[in-house]
Amino acid sequence: MLAVERRNLILEKLQDERKVVVSELSVLFGVSEETIRRDLDRLDKEGLATKSYGGALLNENTGLDMPFNVRKKRNIQGKQTIAGLVSQLVRDGEHLMVDSSTTGVAVVKALKNKKRLTVITSSIEVLAELSDVSGWDVICTGGTLMEHYLALVGPRATDVIGSFNADKAILSCKGIDMERGVTDANEMFSQVKQAMLKHAKQRILAADHTKFGKVAFSRICTHVDLDIVVTDVCPERKWLDYFAEKGIECLYGGGIDGKEDENHSLCE
Repeated sequence: MLAVERRNLILEKLQDERKVVVSELSVLFGVSEETIRRDLDRLDKEGLATKSYGGALLNENTGLDMPFNVRKKRNIQGKQTIAGLVSQLVRDGEHLMVDSSTTGVAVVKALKNKKRLTVITSSIEVLAELSDVSGWDVICTGGTLMEHYLALVGPRATDVIGSFNADKAILSCKGIDMERGVTDANEMFSQVKQAMLKHAKQRILAADHTKFGKVAFSRICTHVDLDIVVTDVCPERKWLDYFAEKGIECLYGGGIDGKEDENHSLCE
C-alpha cells in the first residue's frame, strides 16, 4: 500500500471516529508505529489532523477540505437523495454546468437516463463518469489541476466557463449560512463556481444537511444568487422560512435533520 493511500484511509477513520490511536493503526495496516507517526505528522502539517498523545484528532475547521477520495465516501445516501431530486429538475437536451464536488458526481450518475445533455464541468471525476455515455456533449473547462481534488481551477477554467451560456448550474459548497452566504474551503474553487452561477439561467445549490449553519473560508455567493436549494433532509423551520423570504425554492428528502420523527409533518 502506498503511503498516500494509507493516509487517506487514516483520514476516513478520523472522519468516522474523530480520533485515531497509533498502536491500533500500526496493527490495522501492518506497519511500524514509527511509520504511523510519520503519517500523522504529515496530516498534522497539512492541517487535516491534530496530533495528540498516542494518536491524532480530526481537525474540524471548516476552512479545510478533505481530499476528493475521502469526501466521496461521506454521506453517500444523502448525496444519492440529492442527486435524485436534482435529476427531476433536468430535462432532455439541456445544457448544464457541474462543479467538481462529490455531490456533482452523484448528480451526473443520476442523470444518465436523460438524452442529449451537454455538460460543462471542471471535475476530472465527472469527466471519467461520463466517458461511456453516448449522445451527450461533455466539455472540459481545462485549467490547473488541484492536487488531491480532481478539480480544474484558475483563469483558463473560468474563461472557458464564461464562453458558454447554460440552462442550469449545479454546484455544492462547504457551508451555507444565513449571514455569510454560501462558502467553500478554497478561493480557487469559489471562483470557478462563481463563473458557473454567472453564466447559467437557473442556479441550483446541492448541499447535504451537514453544510447548513457552517461557514468556510471563501464566499461563493449570497443567497440572492440562488434559485433552488436541494438537500437530503428537511431543513429546520428557520431555514424554510428564510428560503421562502428570499424567494428560493427548497427541495429535500424525508426526515428532520437526518432523522424521521413525529415532527415530519413540518416538511409535508
